[in-house]
Amino acid sequence: MHTNQNLRKAFGQRIRDLRSSRGFSQEAFADKCGFVRTYMSRIETGTANPSLEAAKVLADGLGLSLSELLEGL
Repeated sequence: MHTNQNLRKAFGQRIRDLRSSRGFSQEAFADKCGFVRTYMSRIETGTANPSLEAAKVLADGLGLSLSELLEGL
């Protein structure tokens, strides 16, 4: 069982890995999602606790369903 902090870190690492594999810089992906880069940085480091709506925006930006994005977490 993940603690909330571990879950945020795992989610952030997954976002970072998927973003990088698609060739987006953090800033470019933040722009695509309509987020400021500092918020994207906080998501990727696990210090932000993104809402379900934010997670859906991230999934859409990566071309995934929300369930695909969260799979394995």
